[in-house]
Amino acid sequence: MLAQKEQSKRLIQYIEEMQSRGKYFFNKEEAIKALNVSLAAFNLSAHRLIKSDKLVRVKNGFYAIIPNEYRVSGLPATFFIDALMKFLGQSYYVGVLSASALHGAAHQAPQELQVITTKPIRTLVVGKARIRFLNKKHIDGIATQIMNTPMGVVRVSTPESTAIDLIRYAKYAGYLNNVATVLIELSEVIDEKKLVDAAKAEGQLAYAQRLGFLLDHFVGDKMTEVLHSWLIKQNPSPVFLRMDRQGDVIDRNAKWQIIVNTEVEPDI
Repeated sequence: MLAQKEQSKRLIQYIEEMQSRGKYFFNKEEAIKALNVSLAAFNLSAHRLIKSDKLVRVKNGFYAIIPNEYRVSGLPATFFIDALMKFLGQSYYVGVLSASALHGAAHQAPQELQVITTKPIRTLVVGKARIRFLNKKHIDGIATQIMNTPMGVVRVSTPESTAIDLIRYAKYAGYLNNVATVLIELSEVIDEKKLVDAAKAEGQLAYAQRLGFLLDHFVGDKMTEVLHSWLIKQNPSPVFLRMDRQGDVIDRNAKWQIIVNTEVEPDI
């Protein structure tokens, strides 16, 4: 029993030392080597610290230290997602509703952190934080920016890339009514020229067509002039506004080559 308490004390000292150096993450192998303890001893000590809300196991050997001020509210996923994705060796960025909220378009705060990455990962629940992973085959060309967090940094899609993703992942953005609501707020920080770059990086004209149509309708066509000038040169084919529904044609929009098959009513 004395040995177990001593090992737990050593792990506490280890994480306190890391915090003093501004480090809040570690993996099991690093800790075992630094502490010179057995796997069983580490697991027991880590379990005790997890129960006392001083440590959280994020995923398969990756741990985050919980500062005192977050032991009641829980550690926000934005604090550790960058370190986690580096640990997993996967490219990523925070996107869709989560990115919209970080850019100030937080009409309805998302109940989960939405992360775009290249390989499937199951939804993670870490304490009170929930992380949903959405897949995109190629993300290296997607425009992102770095934002600071109290425990490091987080990579976030730019407002323009976020706008495209709201269309692509409409299902996870609350469908088109909520997408339109968020776009109205997000439009305040969108650069109309960068929308073209975002559309090119995505590589599918249909998303740009749907986005242009919604922005025209709910924000105004001044924001979409550059996007439309580029799009018409690509000779787009007609697409349905709501991609998961083919029938119920209500109208046709020649400018964006959109077959309107649903009513869109933003909550604003």
